[in-house]
Amino acid sequence: MGSAAQAETVTIAALGDSLTAGYGLPQADGFVPQLEAWLQEQGADVAVVNAGVSGDTTAGGRSRVDWTLTPDVDAMIVSLGGNDFLRGLDPLVSRQNLDAILAAGQAAGVEMLLVGLTVGANYGLDYKAQFEGMYAELAEKYDIPLYPDFAAGLRAVAGMQEGMSEFMQPDGLHPNKEGVSVIVAAMGPSILELVEAAQ
Repeated sequence: MGSAAQAETVTIAALGDSLTAGYGLPQADGFVPQLEAWLQEQGADVAVVNAGVSGDTTAGGRSRVDWTLTPDVDAMIVSLGGNDFLRGLDPLVSRQNLDAILAAGQAAGVEMLLVGLTVGANYGLDYKAQFEGMYAELAEKYDIPLYPDFAAGLRAVAGMQEGMSEFMQPDGLHPNKEGVSVIVAAMGPSILELVEAAQ
């Protein structure tokens, strides 16, 4: 294979909130730098752009998706909704915002991975079902892969909720460096597939 067959670096924009932004961590320990390093260790020629804003809701993501999708972006990870849940926002509104974000990605011709959330039953089981269900419904609508739960890796490793604390910052909401590492290792294969799709 000649040099013409060399893959261009795949640029992935990670559109998200504090979990993506790396809230409370030194820059190198956050989700995006750890993810980029993990992908590169797997041999992927990839750059991950941190488009995470702490405290951001789906509405915030919707308002900035257009300027996140610069011409050099090949793929986008959409990981939003946690702050909507914390505020008890109507899942129908969150869904409309996510729908608009995915529509923008589709229009830009980028490959996408939607990351869902498992939430508590604070607002009742109907709310929980609606909230968690919107991710699967939108992934189906746009025919894109869904990673069902951002914290899936943590839940698997911790087993019981009691085991979570060693992976969390003192606020109990945000993963520490080790927690991010576990999340990245669990989510990584799905993002490798995203990289391959974008090549």
